[in-house]
Amino acid sequence: MPHVKKLSYLCLLLFAVLSAPLRAEAVDELLQALQSIERLQGDFRQRQYATDGSVVSDSEGRFRLLRPGYFGWEIRAPDSQLIIANRDYLWHHDRDLETVTRKPVVGSEAMTPLQVLGGDGAALRRDYTVHRDAQQRFVLVPRGPDAGFQELTLALEGNTLQGMEVQDNLNQRVVITFTALDTQTPMTPAEFDFTPPPGADLFYQAE
Repeated sequence: MPHVKKLSYLCLLLFAVLSAPLRAEAVDELLQALQSIERLQGDFRQRQYATDGSVVSDSEGRFRLLRPGYFGWEIRAPDSQLIIANRDYLWHHDRDLETVTRKPVVGSEAMTPLQVLGGDGAALRRDYTVHRDAQQRFVLVPRGPDAGFQELTLALEGNTLQGMEVQDNLNQRVVITFTALDTQTPMTPAEFDFTPPPGADLFYQAE
């Protein structure tokens, strides 16, 4: 299921750095810019581009993030899919296919971009190099070969996350823009619990 694979690359846009190398201080600058964000939710638009620049898919939906370790990513159009991550599991519910996939968080070395965004500074310093590009965006490059993507670029305005761009392991590009951002509405870890719906086909990866 290519759609499932693509979502796993992405969600995997908020869970293990929300929390240029051009300058050694780029990691510190990124963490400082994001350290005030404890929770975040809003709308997103996600476009996937093939290597020739053509649009492969275009979707939109809602996301929410509670640091550290919790995020939700819900595609509402053109199809219906839900990603939920908590401290234990990453869940993917494809409502159209009526399937649920679960993978454990602990022991998984291939972080998705969203997992990177939702995690802590120690993981960022350990697993990524960080620099600024010509547009002063933060660019994160995994240090190891097992990451779920080649490069993650974060666009911030002040301390506000405006969007991100992912270069995946197939050399395809995913561009995500965020709107209607809300950092004030309270959230709790319980909101990121997930129970598979009755009748769904379940696919659980080994612990």
